[in-house]
Amino acid sequence: MDHKLIQLKNVDREDIHDVIQKIERSFGITFNPDDFQNVSTIGDLCNLVHSKLKLEHLDTCTTQHAFYMLRNAITTSTTIDRCAINTNTCLKDVFPEEERLQLVADIEQEMGLRLNVLQPKDAVIFGLAALFILSLVATYFNWQIGMAGLTAFAAGSYMAIKRGKQLAVKTVGQLAEKIAREHYLKCRRDAATVNRKEVNQKIRELFQHDLDLDASVLKSGASFN
Repeated sequence: MDHKLIQLKNVDREDIHDVIQKIERSFGITFNPDDFQNVSTIGDLCNLVHSKLKLEHLDTCTTQHAFYMLRNAITTSTTIDRCAINTNTCLKDVFPEEERLQLVADIEQEMGLRLNVLQPKDAVIFGLAALFILSLVATYFNWQIGMAGLTAFAAGSYMAIKRGKQLAVKTVGQLAEKIAREHYLKCRRDAATVNRKEVNQKIRELFQHDLDLDASVLKSGASFN
């Protein structure tokens, strides 16, 4: 797929709404419906976020501090030596599959935030998607069979999310970047400050990663309409 062909204005509105909710959580702000009356571009949205963030500017790197937080949590929760952890360290080595669920939970508790790093295997996602489509089709012929299939899909999805062990990213550095964009204020060395240039970058990264967009279509003038 050529991601550059996908413009922001062509993305489903519900998907954009999901990213907006992530922005609220990451920056500790709340949007009102009226806030978006004059928001039509990425640049407008960044300006809106800045208007909500009434914090002092401090030119420090949030992703770097997120890495330090993550490294400390790993050393506290595992037997891995602190000096052995760098941005290129493979998460498979930090989270062996047989202990993965518990270790992720321990590190989340230590950091006080959700890593959102585990997901179902691709084959499981494909199987659930197929079940959902077949169940929808079945409702046209026999609603009872269709509803049974949709119930099985809902139960299977819940279990897949709860028990999924596939890692969403590969390295400690990538996980630190993910944490910094999804929990920006919690990853600041001084939570009473923001790096305003970074804020714009993190907003774009949330759209890029969650909507599978190319960075080139997320310039300030990129339109939602």
